[in-house]
Amino acid sequence: MIRVAVLGASGRVGTAIVAAIKKSEDMELSAAVDRGEDLQVLVDSNTDVAVDFTQPDAVMDNVAFCIDNSIHAVVGTTGWTQERYDAVRRQLADHPDVGVLVAPNFAISAVLTMKFAEIAAPFFESVEVIELHHPNKKDAPSGTAVHTAEGIAAARRKAGLGEQPDATEQQLDGARGAQVESVPVHAVRMTGMVAHEQVIFGTQGQTLTIKQDSYDRESFVPGVVIGVQKIAQHPGLTIGLEGFLGLDV
Repeated sequence: MIRVAVLGASGRVGTAIVAAIKKSEDMELSAAVDRGEDLQVLVDSNTDVAVDFTQPDAVMDNVAFCIDNSIHAVVGTTGWTQERYDAVRRQLADHPDVGVLVAPNFAISAVLTMKFAEIAAPFFESVEVIELHHPNKKDAPSGTAVHTAEGIAAARRKAGLGEQPDATEQQLDGARGAQVESVPVHAVRMTGMVAHEQVIFGTQGQTLTIKQDSYDRESFVPGVVIGVQKIAQHPGLTIGLEGFLGLDV
């Protein structure tokens, strides 16, 4: 039985995760923690894995506490940067048995979208990413879109592709989106959306669109459960759920 604490337990995603843990046969809820509450409850409740869906301004302290107390962490909170990843790696160096999984998206469909985009990237001259989210989202572009664009860029470099064709000389600021390693990424914030992504590829006479939709926060639950079940087998920092699904080959 895996003892799981949920940080951000009263949030929309946190609520869905708490409900899933309570229904699980191999997990039990050790603690449900919200902003301002003492993380010592994780230690006192013998927590094995902490699931973090909080806020960017809180997540680093939460992860640091988990590492210091030999608690694995499965993190879906946004706002990650390379500097933040490096800080976690440095702390994990002193705790080699602890695993931290940071996933830009826990929806299986989103993880597959990122993987399919990497596979398609070498075969097309042009590619752009569009992500659509609810208007309460704190960051833009989303971590999922950034991760998608980075994977596409890496696949293009490996295939020896050069810059994308684009003759734009005049534009309004932001008209061509944010440049993530030379891949344009466009962010839409709209009431009625939850989490959606489109990756549009083009080459001579043809296009390919890979589209993913999450219609509610429960779409993230299966991926989180996989993360909780497998995190102990993956010490150190893992970015993205791909490796837990056998897709990092």
